[in-house]
Formats: sequence, structure tokens, C-alpha cells
Amino acid sequence: MTTLRSRIIAWAGRMYLSRTRKKGFDLSRMSFLPESVLMPLRREGLDPVGDLAAVREREPISKLPVPIAANVWLVTGYDEVKAVLGKANAFSSDFTNLVGKAGAGAEQNPGGLGFADPPVHTRLRRLLTPEFTMRRLGRLTPRIHEIVEERLDAMEAAGKNGDPVDIVHAFALPIPSLVICELLGVPYEDREDFERLSAARFDLFSGANASFGAISESLSYFRDIVKKQRENPGDGLLGMIVKEHGDTVSDEELAGLADGVLTGGFETTASMLALGALVLLQDPKHFAALNDGDDAVDRYVEELLRYLTVVQVAFPRFAREDLEIAGVQIAAGDVVLCSLSGADRDGNLGPDMEMFDPSRNVPSHLAFGYGIHRCVGAELARMELRTAYPALARRFPHMRLATTPETLDFRKLSIVYGVESLPVYLNG
Repeated sequence: MTTLRSRIIAWAGRMYLSRTRKKGFDLSRMSFLPESVLMPLRREGLDPVGDLAAVREREPISKLPVPIAANVWLVTGYDEVKAVLGKANAFSSDFTNLVGKAGAGAEQNPGGLGFADPPVHTRLRRLLTPEFTMRRLGRLTPRIHEIVEERLDAMEAAGKNGDPVDIVHAFALPIPSLVICELLGVPYEDREDFERLSAARFDLFSGANASFGAISESLSYFRDIVKKQRENPGDGLLGMIVKEHGDTVSDEELAGLADGVLTGGFETTASMLALGALVLLQDPKHFAALNDGDDAVDRYVEELLRYLTVVQVAFPRFAREDLEIAGVQIAAGDVVLCSLSGADRDGNLGPDMEMFDPSRNVPSHLAFGYGIHRCVGAELARMELRTAYPALARRFPHMRLATTPETLDFRKLSIVYGVESLPVYLNG
């Protein structure tokens, strides 16, 4: 994508949104919402704000004071979140529920799986699922190892004079970026564009305008990619779907699926790699333990996923009917927001869930969601994390932070939590 083309698309998206937000509730004015509404997206360092735990203990399902006609419920308890996310028949995720609200118009529908209900969701997921089986993903394993080693080489070169190296830009961002390029079969030279677009869609600090604009721009990019794959299908995910399903899937659906893979597989994994490294580096014994074999790595990865839960809130659910969840009456048309980060810290799961403890018997965390919308790329993310963390510890066993955690620049208001930079000294 050329810079001019990107700017034109982004401008068009902003102009459209400026018209649509005259109706419904405007999320571009998020800074004016009550703090209790924004609270599920805020953190203190790596931890959800204390108010989230207080709300969970008091009312695992609580009503939010949002100035719209429908009730909006925040679900923070682990069992309660699973109950909502597991009831696909009772709750809708379809994007049409947002049209006319939140500054959204029908043309902003990103497609893909996240904002689709069965039977559309079922059909589209069946297209993707074979590409995310361990057998299919196995073909990526050698390349993932190569990518990780290439990034470690680049880090070593950048820090050869004892200068600090930024893990975010030298390691955490490039790894999933390259992997997604390999998976989708898209040119790696376009990575800067979709790295920017992926981050922008989750950043609500600037409101819905920037988020919807990024989605529109991303979909336009993938429409071009799909057109090329139709003409000459490659061996990546898009090419395989074209070869195997041909005319049974439209270009718009393919663009939406590709955009969804980018959404779910890039920014989330990049955030996990950076924040996970931060957790590990704060205690040398944790960093060293990554060399204790596959069992130790698996325990650390799963506990990091639970403890960090970088996707803070699931896509909104809309009640299709009157129903009761954990004694709370939810009416048809009500909006339900599930706090994944709150649920994964629920004290009912065991002692000291606010602490990072890889020795615990890890509960079945919700970092990848739950139910029919559970992240289809969960195993790919695990493969990247299981490869990258121990490789980092082996190459740089004496790595340490080049600053204090208190001075780091964390995201202020983002669905996917993260840190902007993480400077480290490679050799202590």
C-alpha cells in the first residue's frame, strides 16, 4: 500500500464515521464516559485495576452506567463469563447489533468470525479450522524457529556495544508479523502497514473513529490480496481456501477472514511476547527455568496467558431473549461485556490468582475466549510463545531490564493490553 492510498482510505473512513456518529452513542467520546465504564480496559502496570476485583467480589455481573437505551452488563466472574460466552443461542455477536450505535454503520462490518452468528459463523469457521490443525500448522514450525533465531541475531547485533535493545520492536512485533505473512501468504514488505492497522483498531484512547478507520483500511488491503490470490493461488491460508473452496466463498468473506486472522494472530501475540518477557525478567529464576525442558515451558506459557490475559474484554454479546445468568435477570436486547482479564484473576479458581505462579495447577484460562468464538489461532499463538521465550533465555541468559517497570509506557485504553517499548541489556 502506498502512503497516499492509505491516507485516502483512512480519510474516507473518518468522513463516513463523522456522519454515522450523529446517530446512536458515539464511542469517539470515550474520554467522557464514567470511569466505571472504562475501568475494565485500565490497568496498573501488569495488573487490572483494583476496582475490577472489587466489582467481581461484590457483583460478578453488574450494570454499567452507560447513556444508551439498553442495559449494559459487565461480567467479571470466571463461571459467569463462561456461562455467557458458552450460550451462543442466547446471545448474538452479529455486527448488525452495533449499526446505528457506537458510531458504526453497516459498511464498517469487518466480516470474519468475531462479529458473526451461526450459521454464517459456522460456515466460515469450517473454512479456517483445517488450516489451524496441528498437522497443517506443523509446516510452519521450521519457519517459526528460523524467524525467532533471525530476530535473536538482530538483537545481538543491535546490542553488541552494550547498548539497550527494545524487545518490542526488535523481537515481539517482528515474530508474529513474519508468521502471519507466512500463514496468509502476503508480502512481508507490507508488514509496517498491517502492524500499524492491527494496533490502531484496538486502541480506544482516540475513540471509535481511529478504530473503524483502521478496520476499513485493513479490509481494503486484503481485498487486493484476495484478488491476487484468485488469479494465482499460493500455498498460504488464502491460497489454500481458494483452491479448496473456490466460488463457495466470496472475496468479501475471504478479506474478512484474513483481517480476522491478522486481528487475532498479530497484535495479541506481540503483546504477549513483550509483556511475558517483562514478567520473566523481573525474577531471574523464572527466566532461567525456561531452560528446564518442554514441561516447564508449557507451564510458564499457560500461566503467562492466564496472568496477563492481554485481550481484556471479549466482543460484545447482545441478548436474544430474556434469561437469567447466576441469578441476574438479563433482558432481550441488553448488551453484555465479558471481562476476560477479570475472570482469569477470579479468586474462586484458587489461592493468589492475582500473583504469577507457574507452579500452580493452571485452571482452564479464558485468554483465548470460550465457546464458539474461542480464538481459532490459539495453537499457533502457543507455538510462537513456546518457541520464542526459551530461545530468548538460551541466547541471552543474563538479560536484564534497562529501566524500571514503573517508567514503562503501557497502553492507556486498549482492548488488547500492551507496552510501547521494553528496553533491555542483553548481557547483564
